Amino acid sequence: MHKDELLELHAKMVSIMEHFREMDEIDASVFDGYDELDVTPDDVHKSKSEHKHAVFVLGNALAEVMAEDEFSDAGRIGKRMQELADDAESKL
Repeated sequence: MHKDELLELHAKMVSIMEHFREMDEIDASVFDGYDELDVTPDDVHKSKSEHKHAVFVLGNALAEVMAEDEFSDAGRIGKRMQELADDAESKL
């Protein structure tokens, strides 16, 4: 995936996150890990690896919000996103 495509995906995922943050029944602290990265889609000067890591961390948080339990489809996706985030972080 090219960096511009990754930035577009990152922006769409942030849009979804913002939608969830507006919902009263969602604990917004689930996105704290992503917020702590301080990498947004607007940070075009940041490396592709940093954006990739941010996308996986955010993907994990989004899957956690949507998961009914760890064995649901979203739960399994969240687990895989966490594995990918850990791998991407080790390459930073």
